[in-house]
Amino acid sequence: MTSPVTDAGFEALLEYLKRRRSFDFTGYKRSTLSRRVEKRMSMVDVATHADYVDFLEVHPEEFEQLFNTILINVTSFFRDPEAWEALTRDVVPALAERSGGGPIRVWSAGCASGQETYTLVMALAEALGHDAFRERVKVYATDLDDEALGQARSAVYSAKEMEGLPDELRARYFEPGPDDTAVFRGDLRRHVIFGRHDLVQDAPISHLDLLVCRNTLMYFNAEVQSRILARFHFALNTDGILFLGKAEMMRTHAGLFAPVNLKARLFAKIARTHLRERLVMMGQASEPPAQRDGLHARLRDAALAAGPAAQVVVDPRGALVLANDPARRLFDLSEADVGRPIQDLKLSYRPLDLRSRMDLALAEGRAVAVTGVEHPGPDGEPRTFDVQITPLLSGGRSALGVSIAFVDVTRSQRLQSELEGTNQELETAYEELQSTNEELETTNEELQSTIEELETTNEELQSTNEELETMNEELQSTNEELETINDELRRRTEELNTVNAYMSSILTSLRVGVVVIDRELRVRVWNRKAEDLWGLRADEVDGHPVLNLDIGLPMDGLKATIRAALDGRVEPHEVVLDATNRRGRAIRCRVTGTPLTTKDREVRGAILLMEEWTGDGHAA
Repeated sequence: MTSPVTDAGFEALLEYLKRRRSFDFTGYKRSTLSRRVEKRMSMVDVATHADYVDFLEVHPEEFEQLFNTILINVTSFFRDPEAWEALTRDVVPALAERSGGGPIRVWSAGCASGQETYTLVMALAEALGHDAFRERVKVYATDLDDEALGQARSAVYSAKEMEGLPDELRARYFEPGPDDTAVFRGDLRRHVIFGRHDLVQDAPISHLDLLVCRNTLMYFNAEVQSRILARFHFALNTDGILFLGKAEMMRTHAGLFAPVNLKARLFAKIARTHLRERLVMMGQASEPPAQRDGLHARLRDAALAAGPAAQVVVDPRGALVLANDPARRLFDLSEADVGRPIQDLKLSYRPLDLRSRMDLALAEGRAVAVTGVEHPGPDGEPRTFDVQITPLLSGGRSALGVSIAFVDVTRSQRLQSELEGTNQELETAYEELQSTNEELETTNEELQSTIEELETTNEELQSTNEELETMNEELQSTNEELETINDELRRRTEELNTVNAYMSSILTSLRVGVVVIDRELRVRVWNRKAEDLWGLRADEVDGHPVLNLDIGLPMDGLKATIRAALDGRVEPHEVVLDATNRRGRAIRCRVTGTPLTTKDREVRGAILLMEEWTGDGHAA
């Protein structure tokens, strides 16, 4: 188990990344995140998280390598073919028909290097036809990894990355690229907009018909998953479809999405029409947990409690924060008006001057009521309203804003009478229902206990499944890295074998004896001519000190030549010695010594050239 000290160091590292590079990884699953960080730490030979923070301070280029390690970009074309087949069979045709010839908006969230996005483009183009696709479809593809987005924008893929893609689709949608690569068609690629997007912090793309986010949610903890799914619900149109990965489920979010094809992880949005539910959902989608008790959350709760009639809420700066459905219909307000100063809206002066009364309510800290205000209703008929301007105060009595409620009192008397009769009937019905409810209560408690046990088991299984899928993707990523390294080693080995073959051929063809020694005077090369001169094979002298060799050449005479070469003298140093060759014949042998240097001019040894000397200035 990880020690508390290590936990504190890891949390400090996450806080450092958030502060320095605005990457908030605190919502990721700790087990997965810890494995990825420790993998990168081992690669740079750092032992503790605190030391790794120091390393990042000194080497800012390490941030990019760390983010590439954490953001696992494992993807492929038509990954999980059965799920894509279900999407093209059950969703895409209905999507095309349901839009009635209008535009189709699609978001590929967590697109990595683009294979999933272009798979989506091919599926839509096959169903709609290429001309209709270009006229109607707009695809938004986002990811947190800038390097992966760069590859996705280029749309260039290697032969290995194209494996598994059917030949007919490859022929229709890809063009030949440089170095045996393939490039996705430019006329269709122009309808895809790539951009950097953080699912945890950034606002979602809205008015979507289809949202694809596969094998991304499983990296986040349950709390962050809930916030992201609430944002997805907000982003989709009423009949929008959400497409998830095979390890991602919806068991704890049944109120947001209903399964269309559970095996393929296709879900339909469940429309939410109640005002309070929409506000709570928007709050979950837009605010992190640390801010849900902040100003806007308290402002929405206070506004909802202020009254059920047509209601608007204005913040202390005079900007419109909320208008419920009755208020929008009554004063012709739209979503675009939220956030605008109220002084720019007709509502500020019609049917009454609101600004002065808002100032009065805020200044005195009390509600201001105006009765008998005439204003046409949504149907154009004259109506009378009581206007209640209520300051919304926090626990410290500071002003959060103002709630303005318009209560329709035109038919209040008649409705009051009807309400009393209805209440009497309801009271009788309630007494009858109370008896039934008491009988059902016991059964409900037993069922609830069983449901809770099943939900707990399902959540544990789901968590285990997500963890296994994450580890599988990590292993796949590591395997791809090892394959790349293996290919590079194989290529370099082949090059080295070729160079060795050239060297062996050159040394064999030379008509002089060649002996290469290192700085410890040990023999490293002994060519064929040297064998002919002195009668020793290369394997007999390899690694032996040259001055200790028992050959017909007096080694004491070579010391000056060898010393001159090891000292790095550029000019060759020659010496002619009396010697006896392997046949026992006395010869004169000329030995030339030159330094063996690297490209940086570092002396690594010496090269000795030996040839029989005739005495007339020529070799024998």
